[in-house]
Amino acid sequence: IRFAPHIPDVRHCLYFEAMDREVPEGTVLKVGRFTDRVSQQPNRIAFKSKVVSRSHAEIWSENGHFYIRDTKSSSGTFLNHIRLSVASAESLPKRLHDGDILQLGVDYQGGIQDIYKCVKIRLEINRAWQRQAENPYRMRVMKNLQNMFNSFNTGAEERHECCICLYAMGPFQALFVAPCSHCFHFKCIKPIIFTNTGFSCPLCRTFADLEAPVE
Repeated sequence: IRFAPHIPDVRHCLYFEAMDREVPEGTVLKVGRFTDRVSQQPNRIAFKSKVVSRSHAEIWSENGHFYIRDTKSSSGTFLNHIRLSVASAESLPKRLHDGDILQLGVDYQGGIQDIYKCVKIRLEINRAWQRQAENPYRMRVMKNLQNMFNSFNTGAEERHECCICLYAMGPFQALFVAPCSHCFHFKCIKPIIFTNTGFSCPLCRTFADLEAPVE
C-alpha cells in the first residue's frame, strides 16, 4: 500500500513524501502524529500536523484486503469525505480500495500554517507493478515513443494524442513522460508539474515525486 499526498489545492494542502509499506496479515500500521520516538518505526505512518492525533488510526490487511479503523481520534478520520466516527470514539473497520481519498483531521485556524493543515492522502493499493522498470506496459510505451521520434512516415502509424489538448503528439514536440509512462505535451502539463514537486498523473492518478533520486 502506498500513501501519496492528495493535492487538489496546493495552497491549502499539506505536502509529504509518499510512503510505501508491505503489510502482511498480522501486521498493523499505526497512523498518527510525527514524534522523534516513532519516526523510524516501520509499522508507523506519521505526519507533521497537530490536527493529527498521536494514535489516530490503524490499517491492516485481512484476506487480501486492506481495512482502516479510527482509534478514538479527536479531529476525525474521513474516507472519501465520510467521517468514520464521532470525536474520541473508535470506528468500525472500513475496507479500503485503490484510489480512495483518506483525510486525517480538519484544518485548524484556516490551515494557513502547515502544522495546522489536515492530511489528505490518496491510497495506491497493489500498484507495485507500475514502478517496476521492466513491466511490459512501460517497455511498450518507451518503444512507441522511440518509433514515433525515429520515423517520419506517419501515414500508417497509430495516432498518439495528448489527453489534455487532444492534439497529436509527434516528432520535434516537447513531451513530458511521467513515471507512470503516460505522455503529454510539455506545454499542456507545465501548469501541473511547475506547481509542486509532487505530481499526480491526470490519467491514472498515480503519484510521483519529480525530485526523487534517479538511481
